[in-house]
Parts: sequence; structure tokens; C-alpha cells
Amino acid sequence: MPSGLSADLRERVVVAIEAGASRREAARRFKVSLASAVRRYEAFVREGRTWAKPMGSDQHSHLSEAQADLIRQTDEARPELFLHELRAQLAEYGLKVGVSRLSRFFKRHGITRKKH
Repeated sequence: MPSGLSADLRERVVVAIEAGASRREAARRFKVSLASAVRRYEAFVREGRTWAKPMGSDQHSHLSEAQADLIRQTDEARPELFLHELRAQLAEYGLKVGVSRLSRFFKRHGITRKKH
């Protein structure tokens, strides 16, 4: 699997394009793919960033944490529900959440959902 470009290399590609080089020339000069040079420059133009976005780990737990009370109350009211049924119940309340996100939520909070 290819690795990401270093912050320095990303910046040099953007600076070269800003200085007048074409994206193709910058890609060739710094030995990166044309697609990569285009993406780096587009990210710079749109968002003003040359650094990489965060990779890996959970990027969305804050969405379920913001609705923690609703998730807990729904689970406590009907503990017999399977995760996919709980997800459907939460969708009726306007919370769109996946089964795996619910599973991670319960694990983070130390809540076990054993059927007795």
C-alpha cells in the first residue's frame, strides 16, 4: 500500500504550482502522480491546507456521543432489541446511526447487552 506524501513534499508541490508550473510539471519534478498533484493543489485552493487529513481511528464517535442520552434511554426502554432493531427505533427519532457505531458506543460506555 502506498504511503502518504510528507508535509514538506505536499507544500513544495503546491508552491511550485502557485509559482506557475503546471500540475503535470510539478508532479514530474517531485516524482508524485499527476492525480496526487491535482488533489494537493485542489485541497490548497478549496481549504487552504497542505497537510494531510486525519487517517484511521474513529472520526465520528462525537455524533453518537451527542445523542448518548437518547441511545441509552431507547436501549433501557426496550433492552430486548437487537442492534439492527435499535438502529431502526433510533431512526424513527431522527438519529441515523449504523449498527457498528452502536456497537462501538456500547463498548466505549461499558454497556453489555446480553440476552437473558
